[in-house]
Amino acid sequence: MCSGSFAKCLGITLIPLAILCTLANILLFFPGGETVDKNENITEEVWYFGGLMGSGVLMIFPALVFLGLKNNDCCGCCGNESCGKRFAMFTSIIFAAVGLAGAGYSFIVSAVAIDRGPKCSTAEGYRYPFDNGDYLSNSTLWTVCKGPGDIVTWHLTLFSMLLIMGAVQAVLCAVQVINGLIGTICGDCCGCCGGNGPV
Repeated sequence: MCSGSFAKCLGITLIPLAILCTLANILLFFPGGETVDKNENITEEVWYFGGLMGSGVLMIFPALVFLGLKNNDCCGCCGNESCGKRFAMFTSIIFAAVGLAGAGYSFIVSAVAIDRGPKCSTAEGYRYPFDNGDYLSNSTLWTVCKGPGDIVTWHLTLFSMLLIMGAVQAVLCAVQVINGLIGTICGDCCGCCGGNGPV
């Protein structure tokens, strides 16, 4: 498969992931599926916008660039279309690095949030009742949280989704870095598409 076509496939995959990450981050603003009276009662890591900015907005830019690579010749390069394709593939490496940084940020924020646990209503008021992920292996501790809703399940589900999708996005962007290097060195196809050489 030509490097431009492969990049387009990666872009098609990244867009729905970015949308899902954005939605997951938005849902985290409604802990347990409910609205809270005060913003400070929302888990702190939600405000870091890992899914909204990191795996969401920052991921849209590389996804759109990857989608356009197949048809982008950068107007050629001194009349040499192959040179333009190589430059486009080189540019995709930079955008892939941006996507990798965004996905990494979302992954780290999600991992910290999962380890820390949710901020929830307890007998002592709103606080973080769990320490160092102790609640992950002991679900009986979850009863400490009185609300809002089923906050621990909500928190774990959405941040786990962000963690997994961030990891997938990071892998896809890392693959595009390699693909972009190949496309930069060889051109779009390296002779693989019908033996016509770089196009």
